[in-house]
Amino acid sequence: MNLVLFGPPGAGKGTQSKILTETRGLPQLSTGDMLRAAIMAGTPLGLASKALMDKGALVPDETVIGIIGERYDQPDCAKGAVFDGFPRTIAQAVVLDKMLVERGRKIDLVLELKVDDGVLLDRVKSRIAAGGPQRADDNPETLKKRLEVYYQSTAPVLGFYRTQGKVKTLDGMKPIPEVTQQISALLDGI
Repeated sequence: MNLVLFGPPGAGKGTQSKILTETRGLPQLSTGDMLRAAIMAGTPLGLASKALMDKGALVPDETVIGIIGERYDQPDCAKGAVFDGFPRTIAQAVVLDKMLVERGRKIDLVLELKVDDGVLLDRVKSRIAAGGPQRADDNPETLKKRLEVYYQSTAPVLGFYRTQGKVKTLDGMKPIPEVTQQISALLDGI
């Protein structure tokens, strides 16, 4: 089973991806992690990516999907995977679908974690006020910019998957165990 987790920054995608890895044995495929691993392993795609990144250039979609394909072909992905942070654009979704079809696979389900932007901003402000551990993007201005990018570039990908009948929207504002339970019930029904 191949899943894509969607939602704005701070919606809980990473948390739920880790839970799915632990409970369902589906590896979390994070593009950032995969790029770093390919670079460290010295794969041809990793070396090409490093050369681009060293120049400050973006890694093209074809290279990213090649790295995802290399990672997806590993034995631990035999039952599928959770795509976290990819696809971010419709062009990437099209390329991901093509890569999976070449392997006789497909995206089975897209889980949209719906959250309230105001609550996300409040969470950031609370973490700052509490003085406890903070994430790198824990400031309201950075989060606002990341939310803008999400709604302009990434949210339209949901429409792409909706036309395929693959999107299920979940209330990401519920406590983590309840969101996990919602996801589990959906997956058990497939």
